[in-house]
Amino acid sequence: MYKAITHGIEVSVEPFYLAERSDPAENRYVWGYRVTIDNQSDEHVKLLSRYWHITDGKGRVEEVRGPGVVGEQPDLDPGDSYQYMSGCPLPTPSGIMVGRYTMQNASGDTFDVDIPAFSLDLPDGQRTVN
Repeated sequence: MYKAITHGIEVSVEPFYLAERSDPAENRYVWGYRVTIDNQSDEHVKLLSRYWHITDGKGRVEEVRGPGVVGEQPDLDPGDSYQYMSGCPLPTPSGIMVGRYTMQNASGDTFDVDIPAFSLDLPDGQRTVN
């Protein structure tokens, strides 16, 4: 489990390899990841957008930006949490993801919340620093 706390918002990520959706012979490796966002602050926040910086095992970078997460822009009161699952295909058997969410508080101010860097590695593979 990987965790980061920014402005009282804790983001936890748990990646897992999806062998049934992967095809190593075709250089297709797929990971899922479960994200939990906990509002530990004392104010209401809304998740507006996401940004991902994805690096594969050969150092190639893909950037992903978009509104919300999995088609939603969750509102979180103090003490609330929100969880979702998504996935990432790579052409290599390892990689790393890191990112940020743009949030808005009840006053209309926006701020970024860190998504911790997390490693994508095969369950029985050698772990590498990407």
